[in-house]
Amino acid sequence: MDKAAAQQADEAERDTSPVLALESFLPYRLNLVSETVSQAFASLYETQFGIARPEWRVIALLGQYGELTAKTIGERSAMHKTKVSRAVAALEKRKLVIRTPNPDDMRESFVDLAPDGLAIYEAIVPQALAFTKALQDSLSAAQREALDDTLDRIMERVKTLRQ
Repeated sequence: MDKAAAQQADEAERDTSPVLALESFLPYRLNLVSETVSQAFASLYETQFGIARPEWRVIALLGQYGELTAKTIGERSAMHKTKVSRAVAALEKRKLVIRTPNPDDMRESFVDLAPDGLAIYEAIVPQALAFTKALQDSLSAAQREALDDTLDRIMERVKTLRQ
């Protein structure tokens, strides 16, 4: 087969192959929305407090639940253990969290907010709630309820697809 014939065969095969339009691919769209929203909110706490997203997630979880292990932080935030470890180390270096060894398992420690970390949490929470409200203001009550339901359904479905 000559080069022109091979090229025609390749083009014919491409014409019959399914095409993925990335901009309508649901995982891509969800990621794009998530990333865009996260970046917009991150600009608030990065500018005010000099903390990155993983650090904010650790602070937010500790503010919500109190003392947690790094493993639990990773599970609740869907962050990889390495990212959690780095975030906790950075926060500890800035004296925003306190680590306490677990007397029952010396391989892990408990992490909790230090007074300065709690102050940051308390300063960011009203901004986070206002940011959420600003996003939701573009939706009717029925749309907000439908969005919550849709996100819950997608999360449940993903769990079954991962198995």
